[in-house]
Amino acid sequence: MNRKLFTSESVTEGHPDKLCDQISDAVLDAILAQDPMGRVACECATTTGVVWIMGEISTSCYVDIPKIARQVITDVGYTLETGFDGNTCAVLAAIDEQSPDIAMGVDKSLEDKACGANSAGTGAGDQGLMFGYACDETPELMPLPISLAHALAKQLTLVRKNGALPYLRPDGKTQVTVEYDDDEQDNPLRVDTIVVSSQHSADVSLDQIRADVLKHVIRPIVPANLLDDNTVFYVNPTGRFVVGGPQGDSGLTGRKIIVDTYGGYARHGGGAFSGKDPTKVDRSAAYAARHVAKNIVAAGLAKRCEVQLAYAIGVAKPVSVRIDTFGTSAIPEADISALVQQLFDLRPTAIIQRFDLRRPIYRQLAALGHVGRTDIDLPWEALDIVDELKKHA
Repeated sequence: MNRKLFTSESVTEGHPDKLCDQISDAVLDAILAQDPMGRVACECATTTGVVWIMGEISTSCYVDIPKIARQVITDVGYTLETGFDGNTCAVLAAIDEQSPDIAMGVDKSLEDKACGANSAGTGAGDQGLMFGYACDETPELMPLPISLAHALAKQLTLVRKNGALPYLRPDGKTQVTVEYDDDEQDNPLRVDTIVVSSQHSADVSLDQIRADVLKHVIRPIVPANLLDDNTVFYVNPTGRFVVGGPQGDSGLTGRKIIVDTYGGYARHGGGAFSGKDPTKVDRSAAYAARHVAKNIVAAGLAKRCEVQLAYAIGVAKPVSVRIDTFGTSAIPEADISALVQQLFDLRPTAIIQRFDLRRPIYRQLAALGHVGRTDIDLPWEALDIVDELKKHA
């Protein structure tokens, strides 16, 4: 048996980078709630005692950006006792309008300009490439390492907020290493290593933290059949994690793009999601690519599937669509690619309409992943094209 290891990480909602993602998406949600056609590119940065919010926003409404930022920070759990306080930190905003040069390419696609029509809809908000992925390792068709890492991060926040482990603080990270059988199409065999690090108050011992995290976080989440006597557990391996959050490390929107997607198991085009309205294909097309890949795997056409989309700014139709099933397809990949072209409309306007993306749904995505979610109903996770794929295949 040829065995190999693969590791993915996740972070809690209180991680400084994720805090910034949530602020950016909360601003986006507030604008879309009043102005669904608003154009938003909102970035955030934070460090000890301060939050900066910057970007380009074109909208017909007014939102109180500092108030939104403070609400997110306090919702996450940053108050005076944590070393960073949403009620007293400085909030600085520098917002400009979207460039008219970009807007003219997005408002009307190159295809429609050429024919004087309005059938193709908006053009892509930028050039770029996006990837979507699915595999049959888990019920949600996600790689097992990132699925477990997200579940551990979610549990870490839950036991903090429900009072089970009241000494925990918002900042935290998880990491899971899974051992695979490479001879059996990457069949997951066992969990080799689990790492959990959580910010905590100064009045608790490391021994108590380790015992509590094992009992209340790890054991309830990781299936017992994946653990064995050789599984290694690291809980707060530095020995102390009192100073955390923005006081301990700076944060920045878009710096956890692998956590947001597939944990490194699939390729990534490099574009972040948070703070961007759906005309930005970094976001909307990545969701569409996941939708395509997930339906292909759910239809039984492949055990693993990666979809690459690429766009040119101002052009509606993708410049390329690529399907890779890593040798696991039940029918030729060329046939799957033809089905994708036939059954999925991957122009930005079509994606926005299909998933109803001009809604304030984004802050809930800014922690614990944008794909593979089972705790919220996301339209790009729907298996609504499975029957069509089966019929045509």
